[in-house]
Amino acid sequence: MTIKIKNTSKHPLPQYATAQSAGVDLRANIDAPVTLKPLERRLIPTGLYIELPAGYEAQIRPRSGLAIKNGISLVNSPGTIDADYRGEICVIMINLSSEDFVINDGERICQMVITRHEHAEWVETEQLDETQRGTGGFGHTGI
Repeated sequence: MTIKIKNTSKHPLPQYATAQSAGVDLRANIDAPVTLKPLERRLIPTGLYIELPAGYEAQIRPRSGLAIKNGISLVNSPGTIDADYRGEICVIMINLSSEDFVINDGERICQMVITRHEHAEWVETEQLDETQRGTGGFGHTGI
């Protein structure tokens, strides 16, 4: 798949780290370090703009290393970039730890996964088919 990308950042284009990687890491594109205080959230720019084909979205997800080592995550996870969005990709980061976290220019702050999606045709009904699970949810199957 070919995707058009405009790079206004100071950093190279995103790349897959391995042949089997599902996503690419995106980097912070900032003029000065940003300190995230505990429980603070900030919008961090990447300097990247993309043109996705119809039927695809880009999902923005936390990086597991930042999450486990530093308590850094994304507020809306996964974030969705629609195929018709042409603005800069910015990332809503949050510090869930009890310590300050400094984001530096060029730091890998999230990962982006390109996924296919479908549009549903909604058919209103009064009755849904029965299943074994039924209406059970949120832990109904036990531990």
